[in-house]
Amino acid sequence: MDGLLWLIPAFPLTGFLLNGTLGRRVGKSWVNVIAIGSVALSLLWVLKTLAGLWPLDAAHIERYFVWIESDILTVPVELAVDRLSAVMLLVVTGVGLLIHIYSIGYMAHEGGYYRFFAFLNLFMFFMLLLVLANNFLLMFVGWEGVGLCSYLLIGFYLLRRSATTAGNKAFIVNRIGDFGFSLGMFLMVVQFGSLEFSRVFAAAQAMPIEHEFGILSLIALLLFLGATGKSAQIPLYVWLPDAMEGPTPVSALIHAATMVTAGVYMVARAAPLYLQAPIVLEIVAVVGLATAFLAASIGLAQTDIKKVFAYSTVSQLGYMMLGLGVGAFAAGIFHIVTHAFFKALLFLGAGSVIHALAGEQDLRRMGGLRAHLPLTFATLLCAALAISGIPPFAGFFSKDEILLAAHHHAAWMYWLGVVTAAMTAFYVFRALFLAFFGSYRGDPHVHPHESPPTMAVPLLILAFLSAVGGFLPVPRFLEPVFGPAGGEHASGLVVVSVGAGVAGLLLAYAFYVARPEWRDVVVSRLGALYRLVYNKYYVDELYAALFVRPVVEGSRAVLWRGMDVAVVDGVVNGIGSQARELGSLLRWMQSGNIRSYATWVLVGAVALVVTLGLVGGAP
Repeated sequence: MDGLLWLIPAFPLTGFLLNGTLGRRVGKSWVNVIAIGSVALSLLWVLKTLAGLWPLDAAHIERYFVWIESDILTVPVELAVDRLSAVMLLVVTGVGLLIHIYSIGYMAHEGGYYRFFAFLNLFMFFMLLLVLANNFLLMFVGWEGVGLCSYLLIGFYLLRRSATTAGNKAFIVNRIGDFGFSLGMFLMVVQFGSLEFSRVFAAAQAMPIEHEFGILSLIALLLFLGATGKSAQIPLYVWLPDAMEGPTPVSALIHAATMVTAGVYMVARAAPLYLQAPIVLEIVAVVGLATAFLAASIGLAQTDIKKVFAYSTVSQLGYMMLGLGVGAFAAGIFHIVTHAFFKALLFLGAGSVIHALAGEQDLRRMGGLRAHLPLTFATLLCAALAISGIPPFAGFFSKDEILLAAHHHAAWMYWLGVVTAAMTAFYVFRALFLAFFGSYRGDPHVHPHESPPTMAVPLLILAFLSAVGGFLPVPRFLEPVFGPAGGEHASGLVVVSVGAGVAGLLLAYAFYVARPEWRDVVVSRLGALYRLVYNKYYVDELYAALFVRPVVEGSRAVLWRGMDVAVVDGVVNGIGSQARELGSLLRWMQSGNIRSYATWVLVGAVALVVTLGLVGGAP
């Protein structure tokens, strides 16, 4: 397999180039063949590569050329596969392929069809490059690439202002995090003289563990700032719910298989560095847990079906960060895998509902859809059980691994995680009950219908994976990378975490099916607290007041009126005015009268003679 790793990202890149240049001319059928075929080839090549390198006891590295070479830094273009990247490659290409197939049915009647699939392929290319990169700078290229593609796809509906605004928001917020990532790399160059993973990690491990904040802690913290942007953690999570303005398959791709997992993957990849900086690991755990709790509480009151699932993504990413922060790196990656299955299913199932209701996303205008969309309901039920941590569905195994590790680290983290698990089950089943139970509350002129096979087949496959994916031996497979997981499962803790999920499910059933009057009583009694949660704690409004409006108004006052108008325009307009006034004087010489011209010639000659006489007579 030597020398052929580059084919894994090259296939979707080729798909992007072909559809981007020829898609308008060749028609939808060929666009489908190119887009889906390129991702399928990438998946097949991943499988072939892993089969050839099995059992992957050591990293397989391929160097192609030197990208940057100077006295202080050499950066080669190297791709590498080890057990960690193998897991991510399978998730990205496998789930990504199902989302591509689903998109054929979902986007069938949308404009910009070829453009959509070209961007989708480009997204896959950059994510695969990020995963395969063997140094931080090449990873950063993929990192920035997925940020670009998220901007292009979130703002895909160019004529919808809310979509373009959401795309801009995602791009700007992620630039804040990426600035931290860049500073972290600069410090690596200064400290280690390299950006290659093996050299950076070896040098970091040769240094003493920093029980007080030092250079390693600063590097790790700056990298984590980048991860808070990509993986939507406090304080940079605000872009992800707004990303729902893009087409639903984009939401599934961003939330399940690509961009948001990049931050978690990067922290896991840099585990040797983070283990030398326990203070930062504690910060990762606390931020992750706080994000999980905050996002879950917001999800309790949202009415847009996609935004409910968006906040569930933020919350589940918080769980992943909690796992990494307490040292359970394999458990965090395991949750990436199971989350990819059930979160892709949640979004694609939501897309099936939206497709059936002619674009309706408000849960208050749904209801009674079980009879019309039985397959969508059954598959979404699998996803809801999985994310709620109900055994034997996939989410139970990975979430339980994280909660167990959190309990070993600090009991309060475990209990807050359990409360978050109960809220997760409540808001997911709340959405399910509002959409599929009761009577239909939507537009009477819309006739709900089941999705076509191109959408239904990916739903069935993802439902199967959500049901059995927890039995994949991912933590054991990753032991050579992260070491033994350690710790035995405590049956009492398992009962508590599963009980929390069941309690959330039953409470949602009581409030939205059996006793809806209870819900109204609780909402009325909560009053201001409910409004606070419904309005997402006014975080967007707070950011607007503290950062957005001061920057906009300051730019208008200082940069526009103070600099552009007063200085730049003043100088340019002043020069123009002086030239105009000088021209007004000179134009009197251009009267068109020959005698006037003769007079001016005579005056000029006299002036010239006088001037020469004065100059000649000077000492």
